[in-house]
Amino acid sequence: MTVLPSTAPLAGVHVLDRCRESVRPALAEAVGRLHPWVGEMAAYSFGWCEVGGTPVAASEGKGVRQALAVLGAEAVGGPIEAGTTAAVAVELVHAFSLLHDDIMDGDTARRRRPTVWKAYGTGPAVLAGDALFALAVETLAAAPGSGGAVRLLSVALGDLVRGQADDLLFATRPWTGPERVRPKEYRAMAGHKTGALLGCAAALGAALGGAPPATVAALDRAGRDLGVAFQIVDDVLGIWGDPAVTGKPVHGDLRERKKTFPVLVALDTPVARRLAELLDSGEDFGAAAALIEEAGGRSAALREARRRIAVAEAALDAVPLEAGAAGELRSLLAFLVRRDL
Repeated sequence: MTVLPSTAPLAGVHVLDRCRESVRPALAEAVGRLHPWVGEMAAYSFGWCEVGGTPVAASEGKGVRQALAVLGAEAVGGPIEAGTTAAVAVELVHAFSLLHDDIMDGDTARRRRPTVWKAYGTGPAVLAGDALFALAVETLAAAPGSGGAVRLLSVALGDLVRGQADDLLFATRPWTGPERVRPKEYRAMAGHKTGALLGCAAALGAALGGAPPATVAALDRAGRDLGVAFQIVDDVLGIWGDPAVTGKPVHGDLRERKKTFPVLVALDTPVARRLAELLDSGEDFGAAAALIEEAGGRSAALREARRRIAVAEAALDAVPLEAGAAGELRSLLAFLVRRDL
């Protein structure tokens, strides 16, 4: 893996901020075309307003997908409009997926605020998610020469649904025994649920920017590997992260009995039975976290995340890209795998 400078995390934050600010006007314009009530729910989900529509400056999230779309277009020398259109489409799809995920998972808070279904009701949240999905397709289809881009988005959406289905089914499977979830299955799930849209983001920007198929495919591969790394780092933060930074309670993923990568690695070791007992009893999640770490779950997760970033970097190295944007892509990779660890 490339040795990254100590300034890489700061550079990654700068990239996210720059891309988010450049996309925000177009994203707001797109949301403004929705039915007013649906648009309010969408704006609430983006952190732009409170329930009722009062403007507020809440957390908008990291904006990883829109940054990848912008950088994908810039990396192939495409026009600004290409990156912006791709960014708006993928950000709308991401928002749609979060609204529906929160309902399926029963999550009541996101970014330290009630989720949309909790604030407005389940039916309205489903409707808002459907509207965001339709708006994303409309936005992309209206772009010049977008036939290939629409196909990229369709494939990514199919993969996203596949990954979400696997994730929901994982919750029904036992901690131990022949039916347990294996780390290999988890990697495939994360590649679909998280990686597909990250890969699509970078590929869409490149496709709308006029890149040849080989370059579009390379950016898609890089984004998909980034997605697996991103999800695994989230898993580590979900167990050992600082609540002041993550916005989640200590050992939050353990309390929710999520089958995350560090847990699955530990369940493939001799501590499996004891760990399963701790997770089922819910009596001492601190002891469960310590046991996972002792069994190598945390270190294995971080190794896998770094390996995936190395694979993503290799995909970027394999095709000709504009030096400035390629450098920003690499700084973003570095930031996302190292954040708060």
